[in-house]
Amino acid sequence: MGNLALLTANQNVSTAQLILAALIGLAVLLILIIGVKLHAMLSILISACLIGVLSGMDVQTIIDSVNQGIGDTLKSIALLVGLGSMFGAVLEISGGAQRIATTLVKQFGEKKAAWALGITGLIIAMPVFFDAGLIILIPLAIALSKSTKRSTLYYTIPLLAGLAVGHAFIPPTPGPILVANLLGVDLSYVIVVGLIVGTFAMILAGPVFGSFVGNRIYVPVPQNIAEMPEYDESKLPSFFSVVGIIFIPLVLIILKTIVNVVAPDTKIMPLLTFLGEPFVALLIATIVAMVVLGIKHGYSREELEKVMSKSLEPTGMILLVTACGGVLKYMLQASGLGDVIGSLVSGVGLPMVVVSFVIAVLVRISVGSATVAMTMAAGIVAAIPGIENYSPMYLACCTAAIAGGSTVCSHFNDSGFWLVKSLLQIDEKTTLKSWTIMETIVGVTGFVVALIISFFV
Repeated sequence: MGNLALLTANQNVSTAQLILAALIGLAVLLILIIGVKLHAMLSILISACLIGVLSGMDVQTIIDSVNQGIGDTLKSIALLVGLGSMFGAVLEISGGAQRIATTLVKQFGEKKAAWALGITGLIIAMPVFFDAGLIILIPLAIALSKSTKRSTLYYTIPLLAGLAVGHAFIPPTPGPILVANLLGVDLSYVIVVGLIVGTFAMILAGPVFGSFVGNRIYVPVPQNIAEMPEYDESKLPSFFSVVGIIFIPLVLIILKTIVNVVAPDTKIMPLLTFLGEPFVALLIATIVAMVVLGIKHGYSREELEKVMSKSLEPTGMILLVTACGGVLKYMLQASGLGDVIGSLVSGVGLPMVVVSFVIAVLVRISVGSATVAMTMAAGIVAAIPGIENYSPMYLACCTAAIAGGSTVCSHFNDSGFWLVKSLLQIDEKTTLKSWTIMETIVGVTGFVVALIISFFV
């Protein structure tokens, strides 16, 4: 059954029944994730199918919605998430993250080291998963706290802010890729908007808030991290090689779009179109990283193969949760709920960027997981009729708004909350005052800047 058939399969169902189906489906989703502790993938899939049944969809339409949602979603992001994971793994084992951090700290000096850590986190979180980036870089922040006798929050909050920003807003990290895919927006626009909103968010949530909270709450140096051995800087790759490799996919993707707008008839446009295709750009960056950061630094092909294979292990969860978000999108469209949501949004009169942010915030606070919040919010927004008529730049702002909403208010139901608490060895109250507020500043700032940009596009 084609998309048109899916979208018109449920025209005779009342609005009241559709709204009731949505409320029950979302309530069941929350119960399954929060109460039953069922995996997010299973919870979203069950909730989506329940919405289909309660909204009066026939069995075949429900099956077609599931199949199309999974197939259409995975075919667009599977390669990107996989290549991004392998790219990040090579960067991680080579010591590239440490090189960027140590170089920037030296250049900025001790007084402005917090800015260096924020920038480092932002750059590193684009290709490296948040948890891995934090574990790799936190010893440097702790070492600075030890030498300056400052609270560890003074340096770790800027680092955490940079990592949170890169993780939320800027491809090739998986979050914005999956949102952009569901909304149907070219990654080049998402990168441009992500870099703009991310810069403001990193500054306010990082050095600015880090200085504020670091001067008011003293947190001593965790002994286990302070005693970790330092890296031998002579064995680390060069700063410019690491940064250059990280920016290869970003430059290629953006360059394709710029040339296509400025000079679409140029003879090199076909070549730029190929090189700027996201999976090609990431493939090139991964191969360059293997050679420059891997083989030239003493890693054998066999060692690289093992490292890169292991890096793919966590991508299964990301891909399947994202695919179920695609199922939700198709189910909402096929049931007619997308039209209902669209009518409600039109009636309220709020900009789509604001709607995107609010939906993501509600899911984030309820469920905790940023990935699930992005997936759910993007699936709901993508099901609203006419969403495809917005300009690519506006949809990129919606993507940033969803990313921002999925970042705010990290609390007890978020694994990131407990990771930061355990690494810094602080209590829940201090974690709420530092990490949770920092995450909220990142999300709200990103949303506000995206909203401002949306007024001009």
